[in-house]
Amino acid sequence: MKKKERAQLVQQRLMELYPEPAIPLDHTDSFTLLVAVLLSAQCTDKKVNEITPALFRVGGTPQRMAALGVDTILDIIRPLGLAPQKAKALAGLSQQLIDRFDSQVPQTFEGLESLPGVGHKTASVVMSQAFGHPAFPVDTHIHRLAQRWGLSDGSSVKKTEQDLKKLFPEDCWNRLHLQIIYYGREYCSARGCDGTKCPLCRELYPNRRKPVVHRKA
Repeated sequence: MKKKERAQLVQQRLMELYPEPAIPLDHTDSFTLLVAVLLSAQCTDKKVNEITPALFRVGGTPQRMAALGVDTILDIIRPLGLAPQKAKALAGLSQQLIDRFDSQVPQTFEGLESLPGVGHKTASVVMSQAFGHPAFPVDTHIHRLAQRWGLSDGSSVKKTEQDLKKLFPEDCWNRLHLQIIYYGREYCSARGCDGTKCPLCRELYPNRRKPVVHRKA
């Protein structure tokens, strides 16, 4: 099976499983989505969703978040990984949204990536899920599955993103990003599958016997 054929099969199977995938991070607008995505680094979405209701009650806008200050933000998000760095980033980006963007989340990659704590993946999620801009955020699930499915060589997250954008139509990127994440969690997790066990891995590579050795992001 050629790479393009594998991509088409992946897209078909994921549409059957997850025709309308929901954004897994709870949010109410572009600002709360930006905050939730930033908090999700090295944390599960489930854990972030447990913490954000209390944070959003007192810091649901850039003005209110900036007014909280780093120490108060840290007290609320302390159960999350990298909490000190994230608290500092949230206070800083909130103030910058006020000072530079009229308290609005910028709708460009350049503007988003200029904010403290916001890298390309976070910006891609916000651009795709908040503003509907075609983007293909690559997290650990997507990076891993792209290698298992022979869609990218795994040499870097940037390369994986480039390869997936070439293989799939632009109008499906935003949905497919979520579909792959859901499939990775449910069927093809890091420990639950080694490239030979889940339904898609077996269908794509029926003769594969050895586990796939991943190149880390």
